[in-house]
Amino acid sequence: MTDLLTRAEYAAIAAEISPPSACHIDGRFRPGTGAPLESLNPATGETLATIAAAGPAEVDLAVQKAREAFDRGYWSRAHPSERKSVLVRLAKLVKRRRREMAVLESLESGKPIRDCESVDVPEAVNTILWHAEAADKIYDQVGPTGDDAVSMIVREPIGVVAAVLPWNFPLLMLAWKIGPALAAGCSVIVKPAEQTSMTALRIAELASMAGVPPGVLQVLPGGGPEVAGPLGRHMGVDMVSFTGSTETGRRFLTHSAESNLKKVVLECGGKNPAVVLADAENLDHVAGHVVNAAFWNMGENCSAASRLIVHRDVRAPLMERISARLRDWRTGDPLDPANRLGALIDADHVGKVSGYLRNGDVPDGPFLAPKVYDVGREDPLAREEVFGPILAVIEVSSAEEAIAVANDTTYGLTASVFTANGRAAMRAAREIRAGTVTVNCYGEGDAATPFGGWRQSGFGGRDNGVHAHDQYTELKTIWLDLNDPRDGDNVG
Repeated sequence: MTDLLTRAEYAAIAAEISPPSACHIDGRFRPGTGAPLESLNPATGETLATIAAAGPAEVDLAVQKAREAFDRGYWSRAHPSERKSVLVRLAKLVKRRRREMAVLESLESGKPIRDCESVDVPEAVNTILWHAEAADKIYDQVGPTGDDAVSMIVREPIGVVAAVLPWNFPLLMLAWKIGPALAAGCSVIVKPAEQTSMTALRIAELASMAGVPPGVLQVLPGGGPEVAGPLGRHMGVDMVSFTGSTETGRRFLTHSAESNLKKVVLECGGKNPAVVLADAENLDHVAGHVVNAAFWNMGENCSAASRLIVHRDVRAPLMERISARLRDWRTGDPLDPANRLGALIDADHVGKVSGYLRNGDVPDGPFLAPKVYDVGREDPLAREEVFGPILAVIEVSSAEEAIAVANDTTYGLTASVFTANGRAAMRAAREIRAGTVTVNCYGEGDAATPFGGWRQSGFGGRDNGVHAHDQYTELKTIWLDLNDPRDGDNVG
């Protein structure tokens, strides 16, 4: 883990930060004509910044500048190694400012500073670097033909991309989208979540310093109806990449159908199972992964394993170990590195999550300690995405029943299987309908592995890996006829 500072040291960094508070368009900060956004600290309710939000005029201007930059080609047609060099400089600038970025992220999102320092910022840097290095190492193809022709299959940048971000991982989801999109040569317009705009605006500022040309990376803070919807319907936007709720994701498909049939990639919700079979080894190890999977980031995580599907033979000893582990998961001030859980994002979300609580449990303001409840298969806690620190435990009597329960959902993002039997592990991994299945651990893979979901968890593509790079490009076939036209009519 990254060496952590003290609560007082993080507070001192916070006091020195001058938060960005305006739209970033065409390489500089500009005032917006939308209703100002109050960026609040979820843990205290304190106003961190009043952000000049975008309105329709800024959306049109940003799309215009993005298109001009793309058509001029100083980024879209630059040599891949040139784009790589700029993105490497951006990653280095973010790394140099990593403490400030971590504190900004924690202040605005309520995330524990320990996670911002050890996960969000370093993983964001790594993602940008990974795609930067891939930019000049991905080859196109030559198709099979006879001697009289050559066919080439080439990737070309898709054009102007709107990246619409969630509030639970503002910086990391930004990196997941701009890394491959910029490496591919696209112009990108970022719409952060209303609650969490500051790290995206800071990244845009650092990108300009790194040499990303004006118009190539722009950030429009603002509301969904004022910014996200207009981007989704805009005839000048070629693609939307969205991470967030399934409900909101559906709207972008409608926007695409009603406008220019722009490409849409959605990474949406999940009701992810952790399946523990009767022969699972080392239940202490299992308990550690289950607790982390369910409660990391306050459960505000689309890949959170919020369903524990456990065989009855190991249920009691596993639950004892889970209870013991939870004693280490302190909840409180996000800037205190001793706390594993911070604040839920806002009052509306606290109200939503509170509706799932049982046994007289109530939150302490924006803070909610981890909760574990036994439920049946039809219980709302077994079926609905809570997006909070609540684990639903479902007991089963066989591996077949466990897989059936795991698949009894409209989602299909991630899953975990714990077993000592390799054959059982592979069978479960193949039979569970999800985009990522981990065995004897919880995780999402890494920057090299595609991340996304089946069914109502995703649509149209994947984040991470070469697959993410590909989704920001279009394929083109170039066919060269090698026949000599002087030989006469070679048609037919």
